[in-house]
Amino acid sequence: MTSRRTLAIVVALVVSVAGVAAPAATSGASESAAPATRSVLFVGNNWDGTVDVVTPDSRLRRLGRINVVPDIEKRMNEIYTDPVRLGYYLGIRQLVGEGHDQYVDDMYTTRDGRLLVVSRPSLADVVAIRISTGRLAWRFKVDGQRSDHMAISPDGRRVAVSASTGNVVHELDIRTGSEQGRFATGDSPHENVYSENGERIFNASIGMVYTPADQPALDSTKGDRYFQVVDADTHEVLRRIDMGRRLDQAGHPDMSSAVRPMTFSPDERFVYFQVSFFHGFVEYDRRQDRVRRVARLPVADHVEDMPREQYLLDSAHHGIAMNRRGTRLCVAGTMSDYATVVSRRTLGHHGLVRAGKKPYWATRDPSGRYCFVSWSGSDRVSAISYATGKEVGRRAVGDHPQRMRMGHVRTDWLRAQR
Repeated sequence: MTSRRTLAIVVALVVSVAGVAAPAATSGASESAAPATRSVLFVGNNWDGTVDVVTPDSRLRRLGRINVVPDIEKRMNEIYTDPVRLGYYLGIRQLVGEGHDQYVDDMYTTRDGRLLVVSRPSLADVVAIRISTGRLAWRFKVDGQRSDHMAISPDGRRVAVSASTGNVVHELDIRTGSEQGRFATGDSPHENVYSENGERIFNASIGMVYTPADQPALDSTKGDRYFQVVDADTHEVLRRIDMGRRLDQAGHPDMSSAVRPMTFSPDERFVYFQVSFFHGFVEYDRRQDRVRRVARLPVADHVEDMPREQYLLDSAHHGIAMNRRGTRLCVAGTMSDYATVVSRRTLGHHGLVRAGKKPYWATRDPSGRYCFVSWSGSDRVSAISYATGKEVGRRAVGDHPQRMRMGHVRTDWLRAQR
Protein backbone atom coordinates (compact mmCIF):
# COMPACT_ATOMS: atom_id res chain seq x y z
CA MET A 1 0.00 0.00 0.00
CA THR A 2 1.26 3.48 -0.85
CA SER A 3 2.40 5.24 2.32
CA ARG A 4 0.77 8.47 3.50
CA ARG A 5 4.06 10.27 2.96
CA THR A 6 4.39 9.07 -0.66
CA LEU A 7 0.75 9.88 -1.37
CA ALA A 8 1.20 13.40 0.01
CA ILE A 9 4.21 13.97 -2.29
CA VAL A 10 2.28 12.74 -5.35
CA VAL A 11 -0.68 14.99 -4.56
CA ALA A 12 1.61 17.98 -4.08
CA LEU A 13 3.32 17.36 -7.46
CA VAL A 14 0.00 17.00 -9.29
CA VAL A 15 -1.35 20.20 -7.75
CA SER A 16 1.87 22.03 -8.58
CA VAL A 17 1.71 20.98 -12.23
CA ALA A 18 -1.92 22.14 -12.36
CA GLY A 19 -0.71 25.61 -11.37
CA VAL A 20 -2.60 25.95 -8.09
CA ALA A 21 -1.38 26.17 -4.52
CA ALA A 22 -1.01 22.89 -2.61
CA PRO A 23 -3.53 22.37 0.22
CA ALA A 24 -2.41 22.89 3.79
CA ALA A 25 -1.32 19.82 5.76
CA THR A 26 -3.99 20.39 8.38
CA SER A 27 -7.74 20.46 7.88
CA GLY A 28 -10.09 23.31 8.76
CA ALA A 29 -9.70 27.04 8.27
CA SER A 30 -6.68 28.50 6.52
CA GLU A 31 -3.68 29.25 8.65
CA SER A 32 -4.12 33.01 8.23
CA ALA A 33 -7.72 32.80 9.46
CA ALA A 34 -7.09 30.35 12.29
CA PRO A 35 -7.25 31.63 15.87
CA ALA A 36 -3.88 32.22 17.51
CA THR A 37 -2.52 29.39 19.63
CA ARG A 38 0.17 29.01 22.24
CA SER A 39 2.45 26.06 22.98
CA VAL A 40 1.98 24.82 26.56
CA LEU A 41 2.78 21.88 28.81
CA PHE A 42 -0.12 19.63 29.81
CA VAL A 43 0.21 17.77 33.12
CA GLY A 44 -2.17 14.88 33.69
CA ASN A 45 -3.29 14.58 37.32
CA ASN A 46 -4.25 10.92 37.29
CA TRP A 47 -6.13 10.55 40.55
CA ASP A 48 -8.31 13.66 40.46
CA GLY A 49 -9.13 13.62 36.74
CA THR A 50 -7.75 17.04 35.84
CA VAL A 51 -5.11 18.39 33.50
CA ASP A 52 -3.05 21.42 34.46
CA VAL A 53 -1.95 23.78 31.68
CA VAL A 54 1.52 25.14 32.43
CA THR A 55 4.06 27.38 30.70
CA PRO A 56 6.83 25.23 29.13
CA ASP A 57 9.73 27.07 30.71
CA SER A 58 11.58 27.28 34.01
CA ARG A 59 8.77 29.32 35.61
CA LEU A 60 6.17 26.57 35.08
CA ARG A 61 3.42 29.13 35.61
CA ARG A 62 -0.01 27.51 35.78
CA LEU A 63 -2.33 28.96 33.14
CA GLY A 64 -5.46 26.93 33.77
CA ARG A 65 -6.97 23.59 34.70
CA ILE A 66 -9.25 21.30 32.67
CA ASN A 67 -11.68 18.75 34.09
CA VAL A 68 -11.39 15.62 31.91
CA VAL A 69 -14.21 13.65 33.55
CA PRO A 70 -17.21 15.96 32.94
CA ASP A 71 -19.28 12.85 32.22
CA ILE A 72 -18.27 10.96 35.38
CA GLU A 73 -21.84 10.62 36.70
CA LYS A 74 -23.00 8.97 33.48
CA ARG A 75 -19.96 6.69 33.33
CA MET A 76 -20.40 5.60 36.95
CA ASN A 77 -24.07 4.79 36.37
CA GLU A 78 -22.96 2.50 33.54
CA ILE A 79 -20.30 0.86 35.66
CA TYR A 80 -22.54 0.23 38.68
CA THR A 81 -25.10 -1.56 36.50
CA ASP A 82 -22.50 -3.83 34.84
CA PRO A 83 -20.98 -6.39 37.28
CA VAL A 84 -18.04 -7.17 34.99
CA ARG A 85 -17.14 -3.51 34.48
CA LEU A 86 -17.55 -2.82 38.18
CA GLY A 87 -15.19 -5.67 39.03
CA TYR A 88 -12.50 -4.30 36.71
CA TYR A 89 -13.08 -0.73 37.89
CA LEU A 90 -12.48 -1.75 41.49
CA GLY A 91 -9.56 -3.95 40.45
CA ILE A 92 -7.86 -1.06 38.65
CA ARG A 93 -8.33 1.07 41.76
CA GLN A 94 -6.77 -1.54 44.02
CA LEU A 95 -4.03 -3.09 41.84
CA VAL A 96 -2.87 -0.36 39.47
CA GLY A 97 -4.16 2.83 41.06
CA GLU A 98 -2.66 2.24 44.51
CA GLY A 99 -6.13 2.57 46.03
CA HIS A 100 -7.18 5.43 43.74
CA ASP A 101 -9.19 5.70 40.54
CA GLN A 102 -7.20 6.46 37.38
CA TYR A 103 -8.95 9.17 35.41
CA VAL A 104 -6.19 10.54 33.17
CA ASP A 105 -3.22 8.64 31.85
CA ASP A 106 -2.15 10.36 28.64
CA MET A 107 -3.18 13.42 26.62
CA TYR A 108 -2.57 15.30 23.36
CA THR A 109 -4.17 18.27 21.62
CA THR A 110 -5.18 19.10 18.10
CA ARG A 111 -2.88 21.65 16.53
CA ASP A 112 -5.57 24.32 16.54
CA GLY A 113 -5.88 24.05 20.33
CA ARG A 114 -9.56 23.15 20.20
CA LEU A 115 -9.53 19.55 21.45
CA LEU A 116 -7.72 17.83 24.30
CA VAL A 117 -7.67 14.06 23.74
CA VAL A 118 -7.29 12.00 26.92
CA SER A 119 -7.00 8.29 27.74
CA ARG A 120 -8.91 7.45 30.95
CA PRO A 121 -7.78 4.07 32.38
CA SER A 122 -10.52 3.46 34.95
CA LEU A 123 -13.19 4.38 32.40
CA ALA A 124 -11.61 2.22 29.65
CA ASP A 125 -11.90 4.92 27.02
CA VAL A 126 -10.40 7.80 25.09
CA VAL A 127 -12.27 11.10 24.93
CA ALA A 128 -11.88 14.46 23.26
CA ILE A 129 -12.66 17.48 25.45
CA ARG A 130 -13.60 20.78 23.83
CA ILE A 131 -11.16 23.04 25.65
CA SER A 132 -13.35 26.12 25.21
CA THR A 133 -16.41 24.56 26.89
CA GLY A 134 -15.10 21.55 28.84
CA ARG A 135 -17.62 19.29 27.10
CA LEU A 136 -17.04 15.98 25.31
CA ALA A 137 -16.60 16.13 21.54
CA TRP A 138 -16.32 12.34 21.12
CA ARG A 139 -15.71 9.15 23.10
CA PHE A 140 -14.07 5.88 22.00
CA LYS A 141 -14.41 2.74 24.13
CA VAL A 142 -11.23 0.65 23.92
CA ASP A 143 -11.18 -3.13 23.74
CA GLY A 144 -11.06 -4.72 27.15
CA GLN A 145 -11.23 -2.85 30.43
CA ARG A 146 -8.44 -0.26 30.57
CA SER A 147 -6.82 2.39 28.35
CA ASP A 148 -3.17 3.41 28.77
CA HIS A 149 -0.34 5.28 27.01
CA MET A 150 -0.93 7.12 23.73
CA ALA A 151 1.12 8.62 20.92
CA ILE A 152 0.32 11.31 18.35
CA SER A 153 1.34 11.12 14.70
CA PRO A 154 3.79 13.76 13.42
CA ASP A 155 1.07 15.35 11.27
CA GLY A 156 -1.16 15.68 14.34
CA ARG A 157 -4.05 13.79 12.75
CA ARG A 158 -3.98 10.43 14.55
CA VAL A 159 -3.52 9.08 18.04
CA ALA A 160 -2.53 5.53 18.94
CA VAL A 161 -3.78 4.21 22.29
CA SER A 162 -2.90 1.01 24.13
CA ALA A 163 -5.79 -1.11 25.43
CA SER A 164 -4.16 -2.80 28.42
CA THR A 165 -6.40 -5.82 28.87
CA GLY A 166 -7.47 -6.02 25.22
CA ASN A 167 -3.86 -6.57 24.03
CA VAL A 168 -4.41 -4.25 21.10
CA VAL A 169 -3.49 -0.73 20.00
CA HIS A 170 -6.21 1.39 18.38
CA GLU A 171 -5.31 4.17 15.96
CA LEU A 172 -7.94 6.93 16.00
CA ASP A 173 -8.71 10.03 13.98
CA ILE A 174 -7.94 12.82 16.45
CA ARG A 175 -10.86 15.02 15.36
CA THR A 176 -13.62 12.43 15.16
CA GLY A 177 -12.48 9.52 17.34
CA SER A 178 -13.18 7.07 14.52
CA GLU A 179 -10.92 4.03 14.43
CA GLN A 180 -8.47 4.08 11.51
CA GLY A 181 -6.96 0.69 12.29
CA ARG A 182 -5.60 -1.55 15.02
CA PHE A 183 -2.87 -4.09 15.64
CA ALA A 184 -2.26 -6.92 18.09
CA THR A 185 0.37 -6.63 20.83
CA GLY A 186 1.91 -8.65 23.62
CA ASP A 187 0.30 -8.75 27.07
CA SER A 188 -0.51 -5.31 28.51
CA PRO A 189 0.56 -2.92 25.72
CA HIS A 190 2.08 0.21 27.19
CA GLU A 191 4.31 2.68 25.36
CA ASN A 192 3.70 3.89 21.77
CA VAL A 193 5.94 6.22 19.72
CA TYR A 194 5.58 7.29 16.08
CA SER A 195 8.63 7.58 13.85
CA GLU A 196 9.47 11.12 12.74
CA ASN A 197 8.13 10.48 9.22
CA GLY A 198 4.92 8.93 10.55
CA GLU A 199 5.43 5.67 8.70
CA ARG A 200 6.09 3.48 11.74
CA ILE A 201 4.69 3.00 15.24
CA PHE A 202 7.00 1.60 17.91
CA ASN A 203 5.03 -0.29 20.54
CA ALA A 204 6.04 -2.13 23.71
CA SER A 205 4.14 -4.39 26.09
CA ILE A 206 4.95 -4.84 29.79
CA GLY A 207 3.05 -7.99 30.81
CA MET A 208 1.26 -8.70 34.08
CA VAL A 209 2.81 -6.04 36.31
CA TYR A 210 0.25 -6.53 39.07
CA THR A 211 1.11 -10.17 39.84
CA PRO A 212 3.38 -11.07 42.81
CA ALA A 213 5.54 -13.49 40.76
CA ASP A 214 8.41 -11.02 40.35
CA GLN A 215 11.54 -13.16 40.69
CA PRO A 216 13.58 -13.87 37.52
CA ALA A 217 12.87 -17.60 37.79
CA LEU A 218 9.15 -16.84 37.43
CA ASP A 219 9.54 -14.29 34.65
CA SER A 220 7.60 -16.37 32.12
CA THR A 221 4.43 -15.94 34.21
CA LYS A 222 4.41 -12.24 33.27
CA GLY A 223 3.15 -13.14 29.79
CA ASP A 224 4.30 -12.17 26.29
CA ARG A 225 6.25 -8.92 26.18
CA TYR A 226 7.54 -7.49 22.91
CA PHE A 227 9.05 -4.43 21.30
CA GLN A 228 7.21 -4.08 17.98
CA VAL A 229 7.73 -2.09 14.79
CA VAL A 230 4.39 -1.51 13.06
CA ASP A 231 3.49 -0.09 9.65
CA ALA A 232 1.35 2.97 10.43
CA ASP A 233 -0.55 2.68 7.12
CA THR A 234 -1.40 -1.02 7.02
CA HIS A 235 -1.04 -1.70 10.79
CA GLU A 236 1.00 -4.78 9.94
CA VAL A 237 3.51 -5.84 12.62
CA LEU A 238 6.82 -5.71 10.74
CA ARG A 239 9.11 -6.80 13.58
CA ARG A 240 8.56 -8.34 16.99
CA ILE A 241 11.56 -8.42 19.32
CA ASP A 242 12.02 -10.00 22.75
CA MET A 243 14.32 -7.49 24.45
CA GLY A 244 14.94 -9.84 27.37
CA ARG A 245 16.50 -12.27 24.90
CA ARG A 246 18.57 -9.50 23.28
CA LEU A 247 19.81 -8.47 26.73
CA ASP A 248 20.77 -12.07 27.52
CA GLN A 249 22.65 -12.33 24.21
CA ALA A 250 24.56 -9.16 25.13
CA GLY A 251 25.69 -10.62 28.45
CA HIS A 252 22.93 -9.30 30.70
CA PRO A 253 20.95 -12.33 31.89
CA ASP A 254 17.85 -12.33 34.09
CA MET A 255 16.66 -8.93 32.89
CA SER A 256 13.01 -8.37 32.05
CA SER A 257 11.57 -8.31 28.53
CA ALA A 258 9.13 -5.57 29.60
CA VAL A 259 10.08 -2.33 27.82
CA ARG A 260 8.83 0.74 29.65
CA PRO A 261 9.22 4.40 28.48
CA MET A 262 11.57 4.90 25.52
CA THR A 263 13.27 7.70 23.61
CA PHE A 264 15.14 7.76 20.30
CA SER A 265 18.34 9.26 18.95
CA PRO A 266 17.73 12.03 16.39
CA ASP A 267 18.37 9.63 13.48
CA GLU A 268 16.19 6.94 15.15
CA ARG A 269 18.92 4.33 14.83
CA PHE A 270 19.24 3.96 18.61
CA VAL A 271 16.41 3.50 21.08
CA TYR A 272 16.97 4.08 24.79
CA PHE A 273 14.46 2.31 27.00
CA GLN A 274 13.77 1.35 30.59
CA VAL A 275 12.83 -2.20 31.60
CA SER A 276 11.00 -3.58 34.60
CA PHE A 277 12.96 -3.82 37.88
CA PHE A 278 16.10 -2.21 36.39
CA HIS A 279 17.67 0.98 37.77
CA GLY A 280 18.91 2.56 34.57
CA PHE A 281 18.26 2.10 30.87
CA VAL A 282 19.32 0.16 27.79
CA GLU A 283 20.81 1.33 24.48
CA TYR A 284 19.61 -0.77 21.54
CA ASP A 285 20.94 -0.47 17.98
CA ARG A 286 18.01 -0.95 15.59
CA ARG A 287 20.27 -1.30 12.53
CA GLN A 288 22.37 -4.07 14.04
CA ASP A 289 19.51 -5.54 16.09
CA ARG A 290 21.53 -5.76 19.28
CA VAL A 291 21.92 -4.25 22.72
CA ARG A 292 25.04 -2.09 22.69
CA ARG A 293 25.23 -0.74 26.22
CA VAL A 294 23.42 -0.82 29.55
CA ALA A 295 23.48 2.22 31.82
CA ARG A 296 23.30 1.34 35.53
CA LEU A 297 22.25 4.28 37.68
CA PRO A 298 22.26 4.78 41.48
CA VAL A 299 19.92 2.87 43.76
CA ALA A 300 18.64 4.62 46.91
CA ASP A 301 19.41 3.07 50.28
CA HIS A 302 15.76 2.37 51.00
CA VAL A 303 15.49 0.39 47.75
CA GLU A 304 18.77 -1.53 47.93
CA ASP A 305 17.31 -4.44 49.88
CA MET A 306 13.67 -3.95 48.90
CA PRO A 307 11.95 -7.12 47.62
CA ARG A 308 10.91 -6.94 43.98
CA GLU A 309 7.34 -7.54 45.06
CA GLN A 310 7.30 -4.05 46.59
CA TYR A 311 8.32 -2.27 43.38
CA LEU A 312 5.61 0.00 42.01
CA LEU A 313 3.99 -2.01 39.18
CA ASP A 314 7.39 -3.60 38.50
CA SER A 315 8.94 -0.17 37.77
CA ALA A 316 12.36 0.79 39.01
CA HIS A 317 12.71 3.72 36.60
CA HIS A 318 9.79 5.16 34.62
CA GLY A 319 10.44 8.22 32.47
CA ILE A 320 13.16 9.08 29.92
CA ALA A 321 13.57 11.93 27.42
CA MET A 322 16.45 12.96 25.16
CA ASN A 323 17.43 16.57 24.44
CA ARG A 324 17.03 17.91 20.92
CA ARG A 325 20.72 17.56 20.06
CA GLY A 326 20.73 13.92 21.09
CA THR A 327 23.58 14.35 23.57
CA ARG A 328 21.86 13.96 26.94
CA LEU A 329 19.04 11.98 28.48
CA CYS A 330 16.80 12.93 31.38
CA VAL A 331 15.82 9.95 33.53
CA ALA A 332 13.20 9.51 36.26
CA GLY A 333 14.43 7.17 39.01
CA THR A 334 10.96 6.29 40.24
CA MET A 335 11.66 3.94 43.14
CA SER A 336 14.77 5.82 44.27
CA ASP A 337 13.08 9.26 44.30
CA TYR A 338 15.44 11.14 42.00
CA ALA A 339 15.80 12.49 38.48
CA THR A 340 19.10 12.85 36.69
CA VAL A 341 20.63 13.98 33.40
CA VAL A 342 22.90 11.41 31.74
CA SER A 343 25.53 11.91 29.04
CA ARG A 344 24.69 9.82 26.00
CA ARG A 345 28.37 9.45 25.14
CA THR A 346 29.69 8.31 28.51
CA LEU A 347 26.46 7.20 30.26
CA GLY A 348 27.67 9.13 33.29
CA HIS A 349 25.11 11.15 35.24
CA HIS A 350 25.31 14.82 36.24
CA GLY A 351 24.18 14.55 39.85
CA LEU A 352 20.84 13.56 41.33
CA VAL A 353 17.85 15.91 41.66
CA ARG A 354 15.77 15.00 44.70
CA ALA A 355 12.80 17.33 44.44
CA GLY A 356 10.00 15.02 45.50
CA LYS A 357 8.70 11.48 45.72
CA LYS A 358 8.05 8.93 43.00
CA PRO A 359 9.11 10.72 39.80
CA TYR A 360 6.95 9.26 37.04
CA TRP A 361 7.65 10.87 33.67
CA ALA A 362 10.12 13.01 31.73
CA THR A 363 9.26 15.33 28.84
CA ARG A 364 11.44 17.66 26.76
CA ASP A 365 10.47 21.30 26.25
CA PRO A 366 10.23 22.68 22.67
CA SER A 367 13.60 24.44 22.85
CA GLY A 368 15.43 21.38 24.12
CA ARG A 369 16.84 23.31 27.10
CA TYR A 370 14.70 21.76 29.83
CA CYS A 371 13.40 18.41 30.89
CA PHE A 372 10.14 18.42 32.82
CA VAL A 373 9.75 15.72 35.48
CA SER A 374 6.53 14.87 37.32
CA TRP A 375 6.82 13.93 41.00
CA SER A 376 3.66 11.88 41.40
CA GLY A 377 4.13 11.29 45.12
CA SER A 378 4.57 15.01 45.85
CA ASP A 379 2.05 16.57 43.43
CA ARG A 380 4.54 18.81 41.68
CA VAL A 381 6.58 19.13 38.50
CA SER A 382 10.16 20.30 38.01
CA ALA A 383 12.11 21.91 35.20
CA ILE A 384 15.62 20.46 35.01
CA SER A 385 18.39 21.96 32.86
CA TYR A 386 19.88 19.55 30.34
CA ALA A 387 23.06 21.65 30.42
CA THR A 388 23.69 21.53 34.18
CA GLY A 389 21.54 18.67 35.43
CA LYS A 390 20.10 20.98 38.10
CA GLU A 391 16.51 21.85 38.95
CA VAL A 392 15.74 25.38 37.74
CA GLY A 393 12.04 25.58 38.59
CA ARG A 394 9.11 23.74 40.17
CA ARG A 395 5.34 24.06 40.46
CA ALA A 396 2.60 22.42 42.53
CA VAL A 397 -0.05 20.67 40.43
CA GLY A 398 -2.98 18.31 41.01
CA ASP A 399 -3.25 14.88 42.63
CA HIS A 400 -0.69 12.36 41.37
CA PRO A 401 0.74 13.92 38.20
CA GLN A 402 1.97 11.30 35.73
CA ARG A 403 2.16 11.85 31.99
CA MET A 404 3.13 15.28 30.63
CA ARG A 405 2.86 16.29 26.98
CA MET A 406 3.45 19.40 24.93
CA GLY A 407 0.36 20.75 23.17
CA HIS A 408 -1.54 23.85 22.13
CA VAL A 409 -4.31 26.06 23.49
CA ARG A 410 -6.03 29.01 21.89
CA THR A 411 -5.01 32.43 23.18
CA ASP A 412 -8.64 33.44 23.62
CA TRP A 413 -9.06 30.51 26.05
CA LEU A 414 -5.99 31.69 27.95
CA ARG A 415 -7.39 35.18 28.25
CA ALA A 416 -10.61 33.76 29.65
CA GLN A 417 -8.65 32.00 32.43
CA ARG A 418 -7.32 35.25 33.90
